[in-house]
Amino acid sequence: MKTVRTAVLVSGGGTNLQAMIDASGRGEIPHASLELVLSSKDGVYALERAAAAGIPAFAVSRKALGSQAAFEAALLEKLEEYRIDVIVLAGFLSILSADFIRRYENRILNVHPSLIPAFCGEGFYGLKVHEAALARGVKVTGATVHFVNEVADGGPIIAQKAVRVREGDTAERLQKRVMRQAEWKLLPAALETVARSLASE
Repeated sequence: MKTVRTAVLVSGGGTNLQAMIDASGRGEIPHASLELVLSSKDGVYALERAAAAGIPAFAVSRKALGSQAAFEAALLEKLEEYRIDVIVLAGFLSILSADFIRRYENRILNVHPSLIPAFCGEGFYGLKVHEAALARGVKVTGATVHFVNEVADGGPIIAQKAVRVREGDTAERLQKRVMRQAEWKLLPAALETVARSLASE
């Protein structure tokens, strides 16, 4: 079976990376092989998760490199070295340029912790998304996996999963429920959908 070589880009603890590692171990993403993890920060736990799973992992720091152009050139160098077909943004907090995105058109996936188009776009990430959902009083939230284009959270939607908001929820509690019930299930499944389609081309 043809597999699609996949890189996961991270910036923090790597819980969504772990969800994909676990799903891969269970045979749930047979058309995708996790070949590379790149972090925008040094010393994050996601790098340890990758190492424990035997996946090559590197920190590529925009701050250390000094410019967006140098940062993206370093990312591309690693992606090309490992012959990457698909990129998954899993809690990756750096914005990528339109030029970078065009190189991997319809091959970059992102997971966002809301039901797009609600609570998305510039400035909506992490706990801020859940704080906004609670402030608005929505009864249902969730997660979305979408292709990345030059508009923040604006690319075509691949999959969504709804999660109920409960009475007395805090942003932290809601974040954990959305991860457990939606993100960790949705992201591996969406990766398999995309990888299966690309493998059949």
